[in-house]
Amino acid sequence: MRLAALDPEMAAALRAVGHFDALLTARAGLADVVRGAAELVGCPVRFVDTGRGLVVRARPDGAGGAAPDPDPAWARTGVEGTGGELVLERPGPAGTRDAVVLERGAAAVATVLDRTRRGRPGADPASVEVVLDAAAAPADRLAAARRLGLTGPARAVALADGRWAVTGAGEPLPGGIRCGTGPAVPVHELPGSADLAALALRLTAEGTPEDPGPRVVHADGVGTVLLLVRAADDAPPPPDVRALDAAAAAGPWVLTTLDAVATTASQRDAAKALHLHHSTLQDRLQHAEQLLGWAVRDPAGRLRLQLALHLRRAARSRRVFRSGTAQR
Repeated sequence: MRLAALDPEMAAALRAVGHFDALLTARAGLADVVRGAAELVGCPVRFVDTGRGLVVRARPDGAGGAAPDPDPAWARTGVEGTGGELVLERPGPAGTRDAVVLERGAAAVATVLDRTRRGRPGADPASVEVVLDAAAAPADRLAAARRLGLTGPARAVALADGRWAVTGAGEPLPGGIRCGTGPAVPVHELPGSADLAALALRLTAEGTPEDPGPRVVHADGVGTVLLLVRAADDAPPPPDVRALDAAAAAGPWVLTTLDAVATTASQRDAAKALHLHHSTLQDRLQHAEQLLGWAVRDPAGRLRLQLALHLRRAARSRRVFRSGTAQR
């Protein structure tokens, strides 16, 4: 059935369902969800959590301006898992469209907050979301940072399970999980740190023979490699990455051997890391070079190998993380 054939209120309600589904698929932030609700209902909308002192407000035209005092007559609904409410700034009762926007919007807010957490136990996911959201007002971001106890430079951490952390510059990372970290920056620059953390996450690996590589990558430790990752996203896999994929099919020893050679200071160190005799490593490398089509034991070939390994991980991780982890 086409939407045009439905009652206008019902058609608008169905569009609202699709709108919030699209926002969640795109990994939208808290401010994006509230703004989407405002656009759908044509009036200002706010998410209010009095216990946390948190207010995220949006108008349908995106403009700023002073917020009016709350009115008990406004239509509202609670957000599961929080002490907050999603509020339409106009009196109820809500019609069909407004009721659906409230229900689906509140569910979207709950989903956003559920996937976002700080690295410390007991941290407030709503405040983490605000402090990392580029669309948040500067005053709201500073207030969220105070609630999180951030008193100086901090860094965003993208976790492989789809959640986020924010840690002070000198604090330890969340333990036991694959993650990418952004640089330590002032609070107002944390959204940019989050962007770099998400890219760094894509350069991580499981650290297994099938997926060798680092489980933690720091954005400020790989530098311009992140620019290559961004550029490669707009192009098909380069020949060197395709060569790595083909070589990997020869056996699990290929990737572990190449990763060791790419990440250790010398071939003797690589042999030690692999628990191999030096001559056995040389035999493996000769075979691997035949599979790849280029030498990896000279400086130029080793650099070529390092870049190919980075881009292979980034391409594989893009598929893994695109639909539900660490995307903002």
